Amino acid sequence: MSYSKEAGRGVSVKESRPVVDRISEVVSPILWALGIELVDVVCVGQGTRSVVRVYIDKVGGVTVEDCGRAHLEISPALDVADPFPHTYTLEVSSPGLDRAFRRVQDYRRAVGKEVSVKLKQPIDGQWRVVGLLTEVSEQGVTVVVSDARPERTVILEFDSIAEARRVVTF
Repeated sequence: MSYSKEAGRGVSVKESRPVVDRISEVVSPILWALGIELVDVVCVGQGTRSVVRVYIDKVGGVTVEDCGRAHLEISPALDVADPFPHTYTLEVSSPGLDRAFRRVQDYRRAVGKEVSVKLKQPIDGQWRVVGLLTEVSEQGVTVVVSDARPERTVILEFDSIAEARRVVTF
């Protein structure tokens, strides 16, 4: 789901933390007022092909209507904040079910769901842990692996996780 519109006025975008942080500061309170959470901001492209992608989520998932409503509120605020000295395309969309987790909130949202966790160092020769995410703390997560007999519980600190995401099956 995405919603897109041309905005701004002409040069080159490179993803830089200050620009992303500035955009995040502008859009976060607007989204919060709409009951929507800012998941990520990504800037790509150059000149008139520059794209600002704002990824949003909410409890129960994001609809096309949510994306459109958020876009209508965010666009004028970004025009005022003027994060780029050139034209850009603003896209507002859901980050997708199988996106990589970036923040503790992403893990919390996935409690009770099956996850796949890629490790920085292997545990018992395994570089990946797949199982039910049962708990999230400030230090790490607990995953119940049921494909092993007997079922086992694995506690992983965030520092040991290279990447984690929900397992999506259809």
